[in-house]
Amino acid sequence: MKYMPTYDLMESVRNTNQWLGATARAMGDYPAMAMTANPAMQLLKAWGDVTERSFARMVAKPDWGIPSITGPDGKDHIVRVETLVERPFGDLIRFTTPGRKSPKRRVLLVAPMSGHYATLLRKTVISLLPDCDVHITDWHNARDIPVSKGKFDVEDYTKYVAEFMRHLGPDLHVIAVCQPVPLTLAATAMLAEDDPEAQPRSLTLIGGPVDPDAAATDVTDFGSRVTMGQLEHSMIQRVGFKYKGVGREVYPGLLQLASFIAMNAATHAQAFTDQIFRAAHGKASEHDKHNQFYDEYLAVMDMTAEFYLSTVERVFKSRDIARNAFTVDGRQLDLGKITSVAVKIVEGEKDDISAPGQCLAALDLLTGLPDDRKAAHLEPGAGHYGIFAGSSWRNNIRPLVLQFIDANSDAPAKHTTKVGSPKPAQPSKPARSAKPAATKAKPSGTSKPKAAKPEAKVAKDIAKGAEAGAHEAKPVAKTAEPVVAKQPTSEPAAAEPAVSKPTLVSSNSNAPKQEPTKPAAAPQQADASKAEPSKTDAPKGGTAKPAETQSDAAQPGKPTRAAND
Repeated sequence: MKYMPTYDLMESVRNTNQWLGATARAMGDYPAMAMTANPAMQLLKAWGDVTERSFARMVAKPDWGIPSITGPDGKDHIVRVETLVERPFGDLIRFTTPGRKSPKRRVLLVAPMSGHYATLLRKTVISLLPDCDVHITDWHNARDIPVSKGKFDVEDYTKYVAEFMRHLGPDLHVIAVCQPVPLTLAATAMLAEDDPEAQPRSLTLIGGPVDPDAAATDVTDFGSRVTMGQLEHSMIQRVGFKYKGVGREVYPGLLQLASFIAMNAATHAQAFTDQIFRAAHGKASEHDKHNQFYDEYLAVMDMTAEFYLSTVERVFKSRDIARNAFTVDGRQLDLGKITSVAVKIVEGEKDDISAPGQCLAALDLLTGLPDDRKAAHLEPGAGHYGIFAGSSWRNNIRPLVLQFIDANSDAPAKHTTKVGSPKPAQPSKPARSAKPAATKAKPSGTSKPKAAKPEAKVAKDIAKGAEAGAHEAKPVAKTAEPVVAKQPTSEPAAAEPAVSKPTLVSSNSNAPKQEPTKPAAAPQQADASKAEPSKTDAPKGGTAKPAETQSDAAQPGKPTRAAND
């Protein structure tokens, strides 16, 4: 089927059905038919109206049609579409609201390239606009891209998403819907290795096939039982002369639409039957629920052949993402390198395209991400479309996503400080056993025992010592004040109260660690500018008397130079 006539033949069938619908509508609306008073004419007109509208929407790109939104000032602000980055296969666009201050939440919606335009997420955009600065990936129809622009496969898709993230900066929250979920993970892993500062703050992954084997669906079964050769020869066609992409191999959007409808053929058939009877009774309108849904659902676009085939082969068959073996330009990307981006999974209980469990598998692949930065939500009773555009999204999922965004707005900065810039070590607090009141020292052979001070006197000396520790700028002359072991920034004077051997403590911060000296030995020779250490005598069973200290350059918070018996 890889020939132009097959593409043109399929387009001719679509055009013919559109023409038949228009003809039936015109015949039923012919004034002379009113004289017959036959209700069949009303049904004919209604059938023609629904048929013409449906087949006409298949080749037209819908407008965004975003209504005005009300800002915090109570005024209505119009919404404009601004293109930030232009690329051959897709653009990065932003929805701006002139006259309104830009919200703090900056969101990038990664739209799927699965046969529909990015306007499939119109309702998602409308629901986020009042609270977020919304950006979205706008993919182009492959039939309108000249062959001279080159190829576009899953690796190019990944590089596009990474480029858009890098362009918007790190204060960004990414929401990927359906098909781009695994490729968005890969793009984030690419940034984690190449440009960590450009990683988004959070990822919200909605109903995507990270691991297709986690839960089987009709989509995964089709991908497993059909060979790549069969797909290439039965699904790939060349664009005809009617469009700019003439000669380009594509997977036609009409074939993708036929696959979607075949999955729920009975549901769609009943929906169109009901709409025809509503139109016959005059109850249908231009913007009723049926037309709003199918105007978007039936609008399809072609995908490049290489993108479609590489998606089936690498995401569904080989499971490169699920095995953490996805490569871009020959380089393997490691999802475990994602360590600072918060990730939230959203799935629908009745999703028949990406069943529950397929998207949840992403959390197991993020081995470098802490558990407190992972989250998951399963929406009860929601289908695939409802988890990003239906009532389940509006009433339940959207508030959870906004809360998740707010909770992780500053996470990367905190994570970077914790890992890259460790805080200086704080001085260790002295042990409780080092307090002077609890210290007992045995008398040495060279010291004379003295009478122990009363407890009240000891407490008074300790209080004076604490005050002296804060004002050690003046040296102590004759009257010895107790040196308190517990000081705000100094090391404890005695870590083990049971040791009775004297130690030499130097006020020089560059001095080596103190070694315990023998009781009978004389203290080490000090500099001329420093005073000789005094000795402290304490009776057995009493409280040791603190040593006298003299220092010409005592610094607050520094240990005093003393030798304790």
